Amino acid sequence: MSTDWQDTSWQQEFLEIKAHKPEDVKLLIDGPRGFVDAMKLGSLHEEYKRLKKKQSDE
Repeated sequence: MSTDWQDTSWQQEFLEIKAHKPEDVKLLIDGPRGFVDAMKLGSLHEEYKRLKKKQSDE
């Protein structure tokens, strides 16, 4: 399995699913600028996956 690091479709979809803090919106749109941003983006991606799973279970 390979990861497409350029695929940002989940980020656009996640922005539409729920409201976010301004700094999270900027991170989702612009991408990470360092290690801490990358960790936060990873955390947001995990939240996105949980929300998608919850939606599919309903």
